[in-house]
Amino acid sequence: MKHKEFYSVITKQLARQFDEENASIDQAARYCADSICKDRVIHVFGCGHSQIFAMEVFYRAGGLVPVNALIIPHLALFPKAKLSTLQERIEGFSDEYLKLENTSPDDTMIIVSVSGRNAGAIDMALAAKEIGMKVIALTSVNFSNGVESRHSSGKLLKEVVDVVIDIKCIEGDAALSIDGLEPKFCGTSTVLGTAVMESIMARTVELCVENGVNPPIYVSSNLDIGDKINEKWIEKYGPLISCL
Repeated sequence: MKHKEFYSVITKQLARQFDEENASIDQAARYCADSICKDRVIHVFGCGHSQIFAMEVFYRAGGLVPVNALIIPHLALFPKAKLSTLQERIEGFSDEYLKLENTSPDDTMIIVSVSGRNAGAIDMALAAKEIGMKVIALTSVNFSNGVESRHSSGKLLKEVVDVVIDIKCIEGDAALSIDGLEPKFCGTSTVLGTAVMESIMARTVELCVENGVNPPIYVSSNLDIGDKINEKWIEKYGPLISCL
């Protein structure tokens, strides 16, 4: 049955991912921890469905407070999904958007793009590098190797960042097939990518504590103590996080 096949595929991809990408996840977390220890932030950027990864680690119970989710409306699936596809291919937009944010060379940038080919992601990486940030990419090397860049530089995302974490989905992402149906179905990149994002956060917290810094963490607002704790962090980090 296909639901069990999906489980089998995703568990194998997850196992391979955490085995092969352990060193890259650790290095990404070291950059993130360094930013937090300097009282700066981790920016997270993606287009379309890849905005999920920024949402996953932003403003949530158990999540690190110094995360700035770059959830740009022009790149969202709402109100018109096709516009997101068109916008992410346009140069000179996401890098200009970054100028509106509170940034520093001490920040870290995480960019998620499974294909790694579109101008929006590459522009954001280049702009963050120009500021002096360390830039981390979550991208499928297998997928990326099968496509051409849509950026005028001719480069793919994986070629312009400091750390590449390879998302182990297949080219095209969709992993299942069935007799009588031509296209494959059910992508795996979301499960793989969100697992990586949370693993980076987990290691980041650990590294901060090892360095004598207790990182700010959101407490569920549905606990009686949550609002009071979170209000303190929001007041401190509000000027650095545009979505707060």
